[in-house]
Amino acid sequence: MYRWVGSLAAVVLAVFLITFLKGISLADGKGIFADKNCGGCHQASGPVTVKTLEDNLKQNGPELWYSGNKFKKVWLVEWLEAPVPLRTIKFNSVTEKNTDKHPALSKAEAQEVADYLMTLKAKEVKAGIVEEKATAQGKIMFVKKYGCVGCHVLPDKAVARKFGGLSGTDLSQADKRLKGDWVYAYLKYPAAFQPIRRMPIFAGIIPEDEMKVIAGFITGEKK
Repeated sequence: MYRWVGSLAAVVLAVFLITFLKGISLADGKGIFADKNCGGCHQASGPVTVKTLEDNLKQNGPELWYSGNKFKKVWLVEWLEAPVPLRTIKFNSVTEKNTDKHPALSKAEAQEVADYLMTLKAKEVKAGIVEEKATAQGKIMFVKKYGCVGCHVLPDKAVARKFGGLSGTDLSQADKRLKGDWVYAYLKYPAAFQPIRRMPIFAGIIPEDEMKVIAGFITGEKK
């Protein structure tokens, strides 16, 4: 009897410590985000506030208030520790080459900030909608039917190179970086995430089932 009570107490204590330490990590991550003035370039609370082209041009970096929906955590931690440009063209430009160098975090800081960012989510994104699979059908839609490749780079592993346009985000590593459910929600509810943008609005043009296939292609591993 006493042994059973002791074991139960140990389990309760372990659960408490895990919850407590996780709380500290989240608090630390939010604090680091504030101390590094990340909010000077990135919006961390929703909903979207950009309403005009002028508002959009004032932005210095992408919004992060739905990071938990958008990014895969393993990639996010690695990127925060060793950031590399995700666009060939500078943010909010169509001609200027991207030479910006994002500040790097230590391994511990990257983990804590990533823990915090993964808690930031948008109600428009539902989990389990998209199968992250790079199908031939998805590639045809992305490359030929809707011409997404005109703005976005894809990998071509057969010849070990990339191909596509440079004005949009580089999607050659999207299978490691992005979640399919977020890509689908972004296509379906564009105004919820970026009302003012250069990317065409495909809601009402691309059928929802095709949006899911495209989102799966973008975030699935390319062969």
